[in-house]
Amino acid sequence: MLLDLLTPHRVVFVGGKGGVGKTSVAAALALGRARAGARVLLVSTDPAHNLGHLWDRSVGDRPVRLTGPGDPVSGAGTAGHVDGLEIDPERTVERHLSAVAATMRRLLPERMHAPAARHLELARQAPGTHESAVLERIAEAVELGAEDYDLVVFDTAPSGHTLRLLALPEQLTSWTEALLVNRDRSERFGAAVRGLGGGRETDRDAELRRVLLRRRDRFARLREVVTDPARTGFVIVLTAEPLPIAETVEVHEKLTGLGVEVTALVANRRSPADAGDLLARRREREDEHLLGLRRRIPDPPLLDVPLLPGDLVGLEALAALADRLGPSPA
Repeated sequence: MLLDLLTPHRVVFVGGKGGVGKTSVAAALALGRARAGARVLLVSTDPAHNLGHLWDRSVGDRPVRLTGPGDPVSGAGTAGHVDGLEIDPERTVERHLSAVAATMRRLLPERMHAPAARHLELARQAPGTHESAVLERIAEAVELGAEDYDLVVFDTAPSGHTLRLLALPEQLTSWTEALLVNRDRSERFGAAVRGLGGGRETDRDAELRRVLLRRRDRFARLREVVTDPARTGFVIVLTAEPLPIAETVEVHEKLTGLGVEVTALVANRRSPADAGDLLARRREREDEHLLGLRRRIPDPPLLDVPLLPGDLVGLEALAALADRLGPSPA
């Protein structure tokens, strides 16, 4: 059962092609662990957020309680709960750039403030700005999870966006290391001119170095967590159709290249074999597609989640899906 496979982990990423049910599976995983007594933070990194619609609750850019011991279907009598957070891309970028601007104003000479502000305005729409800012929030959520939660579940954006995000910690760490090398040279020069009135400039260099070190260490810690299979699991959700399966193979290959271990594959919305000739034939085709997937990815467990009746909205529907991912709470 999927919940059993993920029990040892403190962080779980749920990814896959758009439209295959990532949000539903992520939410059901969070609820299933909460019903077993865990404190869970459920985070959406997808700009097209669906957590609020799925839970039929208002969810925003700060953690909000989605369910807890007071909700009967969520497992009354346990200490578990689910808090939800939808990362707001615009607010994240604004907060990120505001923090950078404040640092630049503090560290740069006044004559450079105006050019720096113009540079940040251009950076607002530059490639990579959004991803870097969202990655900061992912790192924050992982750190918050280590302090206040038993599990953090990330409902991710479609595959390409998620893969770019997961590649960023190593890239940004290397980039920051290069900046630190430059700061080291600057500090050595500053030490040589300290007696010539360069004390203030040297202080700026030292503070900038501390900022860069904090950033480097944050991304290095995130990279360490994401690539540790004892702490982090990655679930790829798919439907048993050619395009999602092709994308699953590609995502699995790229995650492996990034050092991220895939914990399980989830074939979602599987057609029943005993509900009429049309669905039975569709089930046969799905079986053929999944057999081909298994030949190409033989290692992670491949789990089926059946097509469920009704709309998947609200606690009762999520509880029904959670039952399919693991044992019901005692």
